[in-house]
Amino acid sequence: LVSVLSSAIIVYRLPWTWKCSKLLMKFIHAGLNTIAMILAIVSMVAVFEYHNARNIPNMYSLHSWIGLTAVIFYSLQLFLGFAVFLLPFAPVPLRAALMPIHVYSGLTIFATVIATALMGITEKLIFSLKNPAYSASPPEATFVNCLGLLLVIFGALILWMASRPHWKRPPEKNAKVLRPIGGTPEGTEAESTMADGSNADKSDLRINSEAARKQNLKLDEAGQRSTM
Repeated sequence: LVSVLSSAIIVYRLPWTWKCSKLLMKFIHAGLNTIAMILAIVSMVAVFEYHNARNIPNMYSLHSWIGLTAVIFYSLQLFLGFAVFLLPFAPVPLRAALMPIHVYSGLTIFATVIATALMGITEKLIFSLKNPAYSASPPEATFVNCLGLLLVIFGALILWMASRPHWKRPPEKNAKVLRPIGGTPEGTEAESTMADGSNADKSDLRINSEAARKQNLKLDEAGQRSTM
C-alpha cells in the first residue's frame, strides 16, 4: 500500500505525464489503485492464516484495528472512484462536489497506511527482539527505526507533492466535449470548457468588429464620392 498507493497519488503530479491524455492517466490511476487493493487483500488473508496456524489472537492490537480500517475505507474509496470518476455516467455537478472529498480521503488513507506500517514494525521489534531486547538498541532495532524515519519522510514528500498547486496537472487547452450515455454534454475539464467558450466569444467579437470597420469604410467612401 505504501509504495503502490503513493504512485497512484502522484501519477497526476509528474510533469512528464502532463502530455498524456487525461483519460489515459485516469486508467493508470485506477489500475495502480486496483493493484494496491489486490495486494492488500492478499496480505490480510496471509496475516489471518498465519495467526490461525500459530494460534495467535486476531485483531487485538491497535496496529490491526487501524490497518483493517484503512483497508475497508480504501475499498470504499476505490469503488466510489470507479463509479463516479472513471465511468461516464455521473453528472458533472456530482463529480465537482465529490472531487475534494475524494482527494482528501485518499490522502488521509495514505497517511493512515504510513501510521499502520510504523506501528507494525514497532510491534514486530518488541515481539522478536528478546536477547538483546529492543530497549538495548541492537543493530536490528537501529536499522528498523531508520526505516521508520524514511517512511515518515517519504510520506511527507508525497503529501507535499499532492498539496502544492505548482505540482497540479494543468487543464487541457483543447479538451473535447464528451456526451455520457443518456446524459447531457460534458467537458472533460471544466476549465478547458470555460476557456474554449471565452475564446469563441472573443473570436466572434473580433469578427463583428472587423465587419463593422469595413462597413464604416464603405460608408465613408460612398460619402466622399457623393460629395465629389
